[in-house]
Amino acid sequence: MEVREIMTPNPEYLPTTCTISEAARKMQELDVGFLPIGDKKTDKLVGTLTDRDIVVSCLAKGKDLSTPVQSIMHKGVLYCFENDDIKKATRYMKDHQIRRLIVLNKNKRLTGVLSLADLEKISKH
Repeated sequence: MEVREIMTPNPEYLPTTCTISEAARKMQELDVGFLPIGDKKTDKLVGTLTDRDIVVSCLAKGKDLSTPVQSIMHKGVLYCFENDDIKKATRYMKDHQIRRLIVLNKNKRLTGVLSLADLEKISKH
């Protein structure tokens, strides 16, 4: 089975200039705890942001919510390809101890996010 068959397709991503407050509102609006962060000028992903990042790196440290997400995001992007085998992607997630993984197409464009919740859906069958 390929990643594309179970991933969450077409995720929104935020620009690096987006504020932490705007990111939190977007997460609430979309009911997600993870957002890719991209450079709108180059159309490249440059990081990721989780709800935990907002709590640990911002709220707990008293950081201003109008600060750009770039200051607290995870830089660098761990990813797999949409045609990768699920087992390979699962191993990669386990090896890197992550709960969500960016999914790219062959042209390295964002096409989805693979989460532990996505993997749980297939383990129940």
